[in-house]
Amino acid sequence: MIKYNPKSWAKLIFVLHKSDTFRILWKEIIYIGVFTLFIAWLKVKYFPNVEALSNLVSLYSIIGFVISLLLVFRTNTAYDRWWEGRRKWGEVVNDSRNLAAKLAVLLDDPKDREFFARMIPNFSLSMKEHLRTGVSLDDLTLIKEEREQLEGIDHVPSKLISMMYERLQHLLKIGTINLSDQILLEKNLNNLLDCIGACERIKSTPIPFSYSLFLKKFIFVYVITLPLAFVNAFGYFSAFIATFVFYVLVSIEVLAEEIEDPFGSDDNDLPTDQITIRIRRVVVQLLGGKQH
Repeated sequence: MIKYNPKSWAKLIFVLHKSDTFRILWKEIIYIGVFTLFIAWLKVKYFPNVEALSNLVSLYSIIGFVISLLLVFRTNTAYDRWWEGRRKWGEVVNDSRNLAAKLAVLLDDPKDREFFARMIPNFSLSMKEHLRTGVSLDDLTLIKEEREQLEGIDHVPSKLISMMYERLQHLLKIGTINLSDQILLEKNLNNLLDCIGACERIKSTPIPFSYSLFLKKFIFVYVITLPLAFVNAFGYFSAFIATFVFYVLVSIEVLAEEIEDPFGSDDNDLPTDQITIRIRRVVVQLLGGKQH
């Protein structure tokens, strides 16, 4: 995720950042510019006296308004997904800290404290990687026995929660914690599972294909035929108008596509790498253990 100063207008306007849509779409912009210039040339060369096309201006204004409404809905939907993902990761941070703070008071055995000092950060790290390309056990802090339990497991985060449940059950049996303590601790573990379930729902349920397909075709047809409506007034400059409109409309769609799946490593995705590092640091400080 990019950190920036929203008040620095000059830097935001004049600096071409790598996430700028112009750098993403420059090839498409050239293609559309050439194609719309060809459409304008056809109109000027072969249909110079077709005045009926001038009446298309009002029609294209209405169509442009319809497209803007569709794009507003598209952007809002994508941002809602991004914001819900951020909320769920915020809950992961809170529940991890709450769980570590409670265990820091309840546990005296260094082995138990070290176990949870490994497992709680392991969960957030495995959740991050699970939502990307998959979990590598080499990235987790594990002892030999724990690694053996996780070998061949498809859903590593759930298994890590299960291992923490088992440890709490053992602590209850030997009297280290009481039933009330277990209920409070399990509430945090349940919330962690709920968070990854919500994030999986966001990732596995993209915008319906038919909606995305229709919007792209709608924008394409609108842009390439735009010179027909403006060529009488602007001549060949109508191609440049159409190209600029294409850049604006498609940029909005590209940004929506990028943020609707907020768990990757794109510039505008959630800062899950930093979040997991922060969780590990806090948990280790509360429970003790090695900082990685």
